Amino acid sequence: MDLHEYQAKELLQAAGVPVPPGRVAHTPDEAEAIATEYGVPVMVKAQVHTGGRGKAGGVKYCKNAGEAREKAQAILGMDIKGLTVEKVLVTVAADIASEAYVGIIVDRATKKAVFMVSAAGGIDIEEVAATTPEKILYLPVDPRYGLLSFEALRMGFFLYKDAKLARSAAKIMQQLYTAFIAAGCSLAEINPLVVTPANELVAVDGKMVIDDNELDRRPDIAALRDESSEAPSEVDARKANLTFIKLDGDVGCVVNGAGLAMATMDLVKFYGGEPANFLDIGGSSNPEKVVNALRIITADPNVKCILFNIFGGITRTDDVANGIVTATKQNPLTVPIVIRLTGTNEEIAMEILKANGFSASSDMDEAVQRAVALAKGGAAA
Repeated sequence: MDLHEYQAKELLQAAGVPVPPGRVAHTPDEAEAIATEYGVPVMVKAQVHTGGRGKAGGVKYCKNAGEAREKAQAILGMDIKGLTVEKVLVTVAADIASEAYVGIIVDRATKKAVFMVSAAGGIDIEEVAATTPEKILYLPVDPRYGLLSFEALRMGFFLYKDAKLARSAAKIMQQLYTAFIAAGCSLAEINPLVVTPANELVAVDGKMVIDDNELDRRPDIAALRDESSEAPSEVDARKANLTFIKLDGDVGCVVNGAGLAMATMDLVKFYGGEPANFLDIGGSSNPEKVVNALRIITADPNVKCILFNIFGGITRTDDVANGIVTATKQNPLTVPIVIRLTGTNEEIAMEILKANGFSASSDMDEAVQRAVALAKGGAAA
């Protein structure tokens, strides 16, 4: 679950991290009132769950309250990567002498939270990692002890030669780790952590992603979810107990099991296609899941072909077949469908599909190649 910047900053501030004053506005009038109260230059920042806000024109510097109203009016209602901006953060603008990056992410390889810090802040950390990896220090944190003082100080001196700044940074990192653990994060970052002309550190931007597995035992964090800032298809899928992530391709994938779903997407790309989504119906044999999956995928106008890839272990392939038949009767397809089924009750599933005018294969490569060809408008292989 993603948090908005203002929500992440509230959690960071509660842990002691210094952040500029700021409040959320839903109208231009509210933005003007907040800027008037602060009486200094402010930033007006779109609050949506996506990156690239600045490049899209959703982050603006405002010299006065009138300009804050004008910029808020332009940003509110703006479409950024398919999401409509419904609120903005009006926050005091910070004078910046330098920028650094501080982040924590869960690393599956080490099974630990890993700090990443770099003096090259304010830009995409992925770009820094790819082009100048020596500018990033990685530090795994032992979950038994948490972030120790000497570890935090090591990272502080990696960022700053000035001892005062290094110690201040070390303190902020310990506070960030506290917030990370308290909220059940899979990622938490400050980008940028800035040095002001007064030689003080301020977190001018914050990002947090919460591990969905943590939400049941953290209802206060779960209550921060803002469905209006999420892709409608992902909200719909979550309510239907489906694991779904929308992508930019045109081959809609319906798969059972996360590993098979990843392999399916890899194979789609291998054969020259682009997956339109990650969708895992899980191990359930409930045909209703298939109905919901098809409904969600067919709502995406970018999908040019639908690919079912089912390996029946716990999942019964005949239940999947019945789900496909039910869904297509309720909502006739306007795009081609390719079906690969193998495993539990495979023979029964094939008969169900054949009786209802569908063909199916048990060969994964063959099915993926056919789906990619159909999505490109070519003849099925």
